[in-house]
Amino acid sequence: MSRTESSTIRPGGGLSTSSRTLSAGTLKDRLSKLAAAPLSVPNPVAALQANIDFVPAQIPRKRRLQMLAVAVWSCMIVITSCAWLLLWSIPPLWPILTVYFIWARFIDNSPERGGRSLNWWRSSRFWKYFADYYPASYEAELPADRPYVFGYHPHGSFYATLRVNFELTSPWGALATFATEATGFSAAFPGIKPHLLTLTTNFQMPFYRDILLALGVCSVSKRSCSNILKAGAGSAITIVVGGAAESLSAHPGTADLTLRKRLGFIKLAIQYGADLVPVFSFGENDIYQQMPNEKGTTVYALQRKFQSMFGFTLPLFHGRGLLNYNLGLMPYRRQIVAVIGRPIHVQQCDKPSLDEVMRVQEKYIEELLRIWNTYKDKFAKARLRELNIID
Repeated sequence: MSRTESSTIRPGGGLSTSSRTLSAGTLKDRLSKLAAAPLSVPNPVAALQANIDFVPAQIPRKRRLQMLAVAVWSCMIVITSCAWLLLWSIPPLWPILTVYFIWARFIDNSPERGGRSLNWWRSSRFWKYFADYYPASYEAELPADRPYVFGYHPHGSFYATLRVNFELTSPWGALATFATEATGFSAAFPGIKPHLLTLTTNFQMPFYRDILLALGVCSVSKRSCSNILKAGAGSAITIVVGGAAESLSAHPGTADLTLRKRLGFIKLAIQYGADLVPVFSFGENDIYQQMPNEKGTTVYALQRKFQSMFGFTLPLFHGRGLLNYNLGLMPYRRQIVAVIGRPIHVQQCDKPSLDEVMRVQEKYIEELLRIWNTYKDKFAKARLRELNIID
């Protein structure tokens, strides 16, 4: 019998080194058992598949096109920015790009003058697929003999408003309803020309600004609102009222609105004699899952501190991906129904008093609550609580 230095098998399947007296046959037998033993390391692919709900291979072509339209619009700022930088890599285009930049940055004032919407772009099939991803609809009777100010609620979690930078995009339901013809706005309300409003800084982005202008989207500045509303009968603006503060309260199954202190859009409507129209979008808060951040939590405190320091907030959210249903930054495929309420008629006044503004606001809130109470059992069956005006 020979003495040999070898590794022995522990009961758990691991190895420990020790000096033992083994025969050649015994050593060979133990090495054979070790080679035949199954590995205890988990399969990473299997573990990933267990946690992520992947999209099946067989999906109808129409659904894939709907998903593609939403994915393209979600990345539109990135796409246009990359296209702009890529074109600058071609020296012969430098003079053209320079002229375009000067014109867009310093000369073109379309965002303040009502835009330059293109009907073919607003009516393109791309937006039909976009809206059908989560069908948006609305209902109301609005005569085209007066201007209108639409107040859109809720703001949603994806649209962190940046006071000094850019707004990522407008809420999905607002974009589909007021910036496109995908849901048939012009057919339902002939003679009314809607303008969805966004931050002025969005129009400083090359190419992206032209896409917005072609949709009839304009700046939310006071000058822009004035130029649109003073055009008279049929002119309309849509303002997403809640802002960044409301985005922090956007959770599936809830409708917590920031509205009490939002008086500017009401005063604007009175000054131009424009009827106020509340719009509640059922499902807008359901298309993303946001990290729990109720008041009093550390996450909420950090988000508000971030907002006070930098002028914007960053909701921590997730949705689905291109190839899975539960992990990514695309919105979930959930129904959005934007219900346009009854118009609130106002008396034109250049300098309305605070009492008058508050009186109109109460009527506005009453109509908003009426919309909620009328349709909540139909479009908000999975709600966790009732509509709540938190600020």
